[in-house]
Amino acid sequence: MQIHSVGIDLGKTTFHLVALGASSKVLVKKKFTQRQLLTYTANMQTSLIGLEACSGAHFLARALRKQGHDVRLIPAQFVKPLVKSNKNDFVDAEAIAEAVERKNMRFVPIKTDDQLDLQAIHRVRDRLISRRIAVINQLRAFLLERGMVFAQTPAKLKAAMADILENAEADLTPQMRSLIDILWSEWMTVEQQIEELTTELERISAADAGCTRIRQIPGIGPIVATAIVAAIGNGAAFRKGRDFAAWLGVVPRQYSTGGKAKMLGISKRGNVYLRKVLIHGARAAVLRIKRDRAPIGPWLDRLDARAPKNVVVVAMANKLARIAWAVLSSGEDYRPLSSVSAA
Repeated sequence: MQIHSVGIDLGKTTFHLVALGASSKVLVKKKFTQRQLLTYTANMQTSLIGLEACSGAHFLARALRKQGHDVRLIPAQFVKPLVKSNKNDFVDAEAIAEAVERKNMRFVPIKTDDQLDLQAIHRVRDRLISRRIAVINQLRAFLLERGMVFAQTPAKLKAAMADILENAEADLTPQMRSLIDILWSEWMTVEQQIEELTTELERISAADAGCTRIRQIPGIGPIVATAIVAAIGNGAAFRKGRDFAAWLGVVPRQYSTGGKAKMLGISKRGNVYLRKVLIHGARAAVLRIKRDRAPIGPWLDRLDARAPKNVVVVAMANKLARIAWAVLSSGEDYRPLSSVSAA
């Protein structure tokens, strides 16, 4: 029984395995727990195994690689067209086994433990920032009902909180004053947690060689650098910088037919969080870069003259993504255009 490919449909407690032979004939169809699956694959011939890129996939992929298998992660949207008829777990596993055999299939790189840790820090920090915004908005709403209005920036509200809580003449009932105090304490706690995680990201970015190199690029600081490294590592999953920019969703969405090219807004594919922080970094670069000194300055001036500000920012994010990929994949330091020309 010669197995050509194996597809595994992942679940929390149950895993469905389908092995295909010549001409995509189903040879094995089994259901396992996680422990039973790893025992079975340890005794199975070395095979090409496909998994959907989802929660738990990176752990299982590393475990199967240790057993000697060739493991590849496939984005779920590329498996869906191969699902035949009605959907069930075995049909999904068979579609994964067919997809992993395709020569032109796009795969997801398997993340290391360090990358997963770094990604987790970013996700927790992002959730805490959302929580801080929610607390501030609730505080503003409660105070507005008592006739207290503050400027839009959180710093203005923060500076006034001590006076709000201590001023006996403020139009606050004892119950509302207690709730405001709880929200103020929560705000300070979340603020401290965000600062601790930000400090940890800065420490990691200073110690990691890849982060250190791409931080030399204007617009890329510790947050953006660690987010890029957590997402793509050394960039080996992409053939060129343009592929990375397309994966990030900062390139135009295309809808062309009949030989007529139609370009729409950006596709917004891929990692939403990474695209967001990269665009924030690009906006900072567009606003603060010294255009008369930077090699990229003339390009920005020409783009500014013909495009809206947000288009300029997204174009800058596209360029930063491509430069970052080139620096990570080459293993060399960032060199501005002027230094390259002088050399």
